[in-house]
Amino acid sequence: MGQVITVAQQKGGSGKTTLSVNLAVELVRRGVSVALLDTDPQGSLGRWFMARRERLGDPGMDLSTASAWGVGYECEKLRKTHDIVIIDTPPKIDADLRPSLREASLVLIPVSASHVDLWATDGVLDLAARESRTTLIVLNRCKAGTRLGEEVANAAGDLAEVAAARLGQRVAYAETMGNGLAVSEVGKSPAATEIAALADEILAQLQS
Repeated sequence: MGQVITVAQQKGGSGKTTLSVNLAVELVRRGVSVALLDTDPQGSLGRWFMARRERLGDPGMDLSTASAWGVGYECEKLRKTHDIVIIDTPPKIDADLRPSLREASLVLIPVSASHVDLWATDGVLDLAARESRTTLIVLNRCKAGTRLGEEVANAAGDLAEVAAARLGQRVAYAETMGNGLAVSEVGKSPAATEIAALADEILAQLQS
């Protein structure tokens, strides 16, 4: 049976979908079979997937959609046929998020380098703790060497485990998303290196 990674964050614009697709593509490139599950009514993950299908023909992974309460049923099906299921969730924290957390082997929480984003993690961490789920904060859109970035990183470490790999503020993420691709598919770049390092950490977590 496959494992489930739930990507959750209360604040909109935190980079949940970007993280989901880049992680998915990186894992597929390593021979892992991946299914994406879009539970966000905004449907950004689905739009990326359709753009990818149009561009490549074979997207290399599967996509399903579900309302909050259909998550358990979809995950049960997808885990039978895939190594990893990645759930992209809506930017809100309420009872609707619980089924996605309940299914998770690991909950990823993307946090941009701002205290406002960090404050927004409280709800996710609280719900994940109630479901006894392992969480990992992923620092996103970081500018290297800034005092704010380090402040947020240190404060995040007081709340939960923080991934050593950080994702920078890079145009490559937005450009590839719009084309149905991921940063690891367009040659060597700092962004591709970051995603590869994060994938290493996540796979190690899932195997521990």
